Amino acid sequence: MRQACRRTTIVDFEKLIDELNTGKDSVLAIAAAEDDVVIKAAFMAQQRGIAKAILCGDKQKIEAIACEAGIDISVFEIISSDNAIEAAKTAVSLVRSGKADMLMKGHIQTADLLRAVLDRENGLRGESGAQSGMQKETLLSHVSIIYSPILERRLLITDGAMVPYPSLTDKVSLIENAVWAAKGLGIENPKVAPLAAVEVVNPKMQATLDAAALTEMNRKGKIRGCIVDGPLAMDLAISKDAARHKNIDSPVAGEADILLFHNIEAANAVAKTFTNAGNSLFGGVVMGASVPIVLTSRSDSDQSKLYSIACAACISSA
Repeated sequence: MRQACRRTTIVDFEKLIDELNTGKDSVLAIAAAEDDVVIKAAFMAQQRGIAKAILCGDKQKIEAIACEAGIDISVFEIISSDNAIEAAKTAVSLVRSGKADMLMKGHIQTADLLRAVLDRENGLRGESGAQSGMQKETLLSHVSIIYSPILERRLLITDGAMVPYPSLTDKVSLIENAVWAAKGLGIENPKVAPLAAVEVVNPKMQATLDAAALTEMNRKGKIRGCIVDGPLAMDLAISKDAARHKNIDSPVAGEADILLFHNIEAANAVAKTFTNAGNSLFGGVVMGASVPIVLTSRSDSDQSKLYSIACAACISSA
């Protein structure tokens, strides 16, 4: 495993991105690239040597948007498509044929992009089982990659965007996908905290029951490549002081790399709190396909999108 993507205490964005530089000429296929922020992020990624981009979409619109933004469009390969659906299929085919290493959402509905990804004949369906020992069709899930200047480290949050109310089986897949991402970022044996409101098992609180079950599965070797321990409340997962005050003896308490949430509302709220109130840097990738998919909000900054691309490039080249 490369050491270039290790965790860092560097707050400066430029140095943080440099640390994620994989040293490999990754290629990014962008579906429906008619978006100024996406094009700017792709341009910066190419300038920084993180990834080369192939823009799929309406060529005239892409050129007009780039011109207005003052971006030299000649640095990109552009494959023209009549509409966003066609652009998604083209971008997916580039990955499938090996001409691109990862996929990125542009100006297209997430559902339309994922429809192309999940196409049984021409999509990018992946198979998991490296952690559990069983081959199965993977569940696509979203992993938020947060860099917190307060905690001075990265945290991976799942799932605040795709899987609304995961079952226990779903949570196993969420862990496997997040562990895959964590290892790509240089975290060799990530610590996973299945979160709940309390740190004791309560039969009336399903989150605690699931957390205890996942912990036991990890101890029995059914979930591999990580350390799972829960249930843990949020403060115990990220604060050693909180764990010490509550006398919690856990290999994960205060050192969690991956925060596994019980539902989409909680994960989404915490991720947005980190970014909007905690001045944290946000990146977003979808795991579970054959390659990482850069999936961010249309309102995210070019800096956030560049961070997402850099994380995806790091994961795809691991």
